[in-house]
Amino acid sequence: MFTTALGRFRIVALAEGASYLLLLGVAMPLKYVWGWPLMVSWVGAAHGALFILYMLAGAHAAYERRWSLTLMAAAIVASLLPLATFYLDYWLRRQQARELALQQG
Repeated sequence: MFTTALGRFRIVALAEGASYLLLLGVAMPLKYVWGWPLMVSWVGAAHGALFILYMLAGAHAAYERRWSLTLMAAAIVASLLPLATFYLDYWLRRQQARELALQQG
């Protein structure tokens, strides 16, 4: 999966989505409910780094796979919505399976 730009993008997308959920679902409640802001600093920094990797890996995959502007915009929007990167991964996996089936005839 790490051998192609799309595979690397899918891995980074899943990690970015998981870090976003961790930030929203664990770190933010720890900060605002229990007064423990340190977790937001750690998880926020990791999420920020993963977001940058997501954009870079997405740009590489978009260039290599010749994505349409609509698909590139959808990938950017997916990074902003909780759980959307997981749906994007599901959709990309299905697209790959279709392409493979067409190639095999």
